[in-house]
Amino acid sequence: ILPREEAIAKIKKSIEKTYGKKGAEIVRMNMQAVDNTLANLHQVEVPAQADSKIERRLPVPDTAPAFVREVLGKMISRQGDEIPVSALPADGTYPTGTTKWEKRNVGIAIPVWDPDVCVQCGKCVMVCPHSVIRAKSYQQQHLEAAPATFKYTDTKDKEFAGDKFTIQVAAEDCTGCGICVDICPAKNKSQPRLKAINMEPQLPLRESERENWDFFLKIPNPDRSKLHLDRIRQQQWQEPLFEFSGACAGCGETPYIKLATQLFGDRMVVANATGCSSIYGGNLPTTPWAQNAEGRGPAWSNSLFEDNAEFGLGFRVSIDKHTQFANELVKKLASEIGDNLASAILDAEQKTEADIWEQRERVAQLKNKLEQIINSGNSPSEDAKQLLSLADYLVKKSVWIIGGDGWAYDIGYGGLDHVIASGRNVNILILDTEVYSNTGGQASKATPKAAVAKFAAGGKPAAKKDLGLMAMTYGNVYVASVAMGARDEHTLKAFLEAEAYQGPSLIMAYSHCIAHGINMTTAMSHQKALVDSGRWLLYRYNPDLVQDGKNPLQIDMRSPKFPVEKSMYEENRFKMLTKSKPQEAKQLLQGSQQDVDTRWQMYQYLAAREQFK
Repeated sequence: ILPREEAIAKIKKSIEKTYGKKGAEIVRMNMQAVDNTLANLHQVEVPAQADSKIERRLPVPDTAPAFVREVLGKMISRQGDEIPVSALPADGTYPTGTTKWEKRNVGIAIPVWDPDVCVQCGKCVMVCPHSVIRAKSYQQQHLEAAPATFKYTDTKDKEFAGDKFTIQVAAEDCTGCGICVDICPAKNKSQPRLKAINMEPQLPLRESERENWDFFLKIPNPDRSKLHLDRIRQQQWQEPLFEFSGACAGCGETPYIKLATQLFGDRMVVANATGCSSIYGGNLPTTPWAQNAEGRGPAWSNSLFEDNAEFGLGFRVSIDKHTQFANELVKKLASEIGDNLASAILDAEQKTEADIWEQRERVAQLKNKLEQIINSGNSPSEDAKQLLSLADYLVKKSVWIIGGDGWAYDIGYGGLDHVIASGRNVNILILDTEVYSNTGGQASKATPKAAVAKFAAGGKPAAKKDLGLMAMTYGNVYVASVAMGARDEHTLKAFLEAEAYQGPSLIMAYSHCIAHGINMTTAMSHQKALVDSGRWLLYRYNPDLVQDGKNPLQIDMRSPKFPVEKSMYEENRFKMLTKSKPQEAKQLLQGSQQDVDTRWQMYQYLAAREQFK
C-alpha cells in the first residue's frame, strides 16, 4: 500500500505526536519497538493442508462444574449464541468463584519462592493484585503425597512451632507484574541481586507449578479463630475470597478488596459502584468474588454509578430489619428451642472470629431444632418456618460500600454524605486512584493539583478535595487514610477498626494506576515516597477514643522527609507538564508544596488538641 520507508516514517511521526507529552523515554521505547519489529519479521510459508498435531485447549478444564463448562466455557470461547435460554440463570444470579477455571496464562514471567531466604513476613501475599500468591502453615502429615517439586520449610512463627510453611504461586493465573519482588524485604546473602521471591520464565514451570498449586489447595487452611489477625504474617494465611480478576497487571485497587475478603469475606455483603472495580469484579462470563469450602463468601451487586452509597445503605437497613425480626422470633420460640440456646444466640457479642464461629454453631443447632418443630406439626410451626428462613441473619453481616474516587468525590458524593450522616453501621472503601480510571483518565475532585488528566490538560489548578476532613466534621464517623505500600500494618489496623466500629466507617485507600504514568512494578515503593513527601497522609480518626478522653485523630506517619517535587516528578502525569508548559508547571509545583505544608500543619494541630482529657 505504501513504500516501506514511507510507512515507517509515518508510524514514527505518529508515535511522536501521540506520546511526545509523555516524555522522551516513552517515545524512544516505542521507536525501538518499531525497529525491533522490522528486524524480526520473517515470512511464514502456509502449507496447502494443515498438518499441526497441537490440540486446542478447552476454554475451561473438564473438572469444572457443569454450568461453568456448558455456559461460561461457551462464552469464553465466543460461542455464546449457542447457549439455550433454558441454560441461563432465571433470575440473573451467577455463581461466584469462577475466574479460577480460566487459566489465562498471560504472565511471561512468574514469581518463584526461595524458602531458604524467606522471612515469612507475608508482604508478597498481601500486595499481590490477583491473589495468585498464597501462604499456609500446616502440619507435616499433609505433605505425605506432595509432588517432587513442592517447596516447604519450617514455620518461623513460634505459636505454630513444628508446623511447615509454604508460599505457593498460581502460575497460570499470574499476570507477571513483579510487585511481589519489589516489596520483598529479604535478600539472598550469597547472591545480593536475588530476594526470597524472584521472577523466572513461566513456560518451563507451568506444568510442575500447576501440580503444586492443585496440591497446595488440598492442604487445609489454618483455623481462622486461632490466628492473630492484627499481625500480617498470620493474617495473610487467611484465604482470599477475591481472586484472579481481570484487573490490570500491578493494579493498586485489588489488594485492598482482597484484604477485606480475607478478613470478613465469609459474612460480607458488597454494594459496588460502577467503575474499574465493577468491571473486573462483575464482568461476564466469570467473577473473581469467591467462596470458601463451606460455601460462604461475599454477596455482591452493582446498581449504578451515582447511587451506590444509597444502594449499600439499603443493604444495611434490610439486613437490620431481618435480624430484628429473627431475634423476635427466637424470643417467641424460646421455650420450644430451649431457653439456654435462645439466650446464647441473643446475647452473642460476635466481635472476634471465635465469636462468629461460635454463633454459627449455635445457629446450626437452632436450624436442627426448628426442623424438628416443623416436622412435629405443632402449632408454632409457621413461626418456626419463618425463623428457619431468617436464621442466617442471626450471624453478624459486614456491609461494604466500594467504589472509586469518581464516585465518592464527585458523582456519588451527595449519596455518600447522606449515608455517613445516617449513622448506620456501614463500611465505605474508596479506591482512590485520583482519576476516573475506568473511563480513560478524566480528572476528578480527587485529582491533585498540577496533575495532567483529561479535562485538565494544562494541569489541574485546584487542590485535591479533602474528603476525610469533611467526614470527620460529623464527629461520629470512623475515617482512615491508608496506603498499603507505605505502611501495610497501618492498612490492616484501619480495616479491622473500621469494621469493628458500630457506625459509618470511611477508608480512603491510595491506589496506584496506569493512568499515573509510573512503573507499575515499583508502584508500592512509590506509595511510600508519596507518604514521605507528605502528599498522601496516613491517619485514623476513631470516635470511640473520645469516650476514653482521648483525641480521636491519630497521625500514623512522621513529618514529610522531602519536597513533593521528588515524588511528583516520578509520575508522567506531573512530569509531562514541565515539557509542554514549563512556566505553569513551576507555578503549580509551588502551589502543591504550599498545599501540602498547610495541610500537614492543620492535621498536626488537630491531632495535638487536648480538650478531650
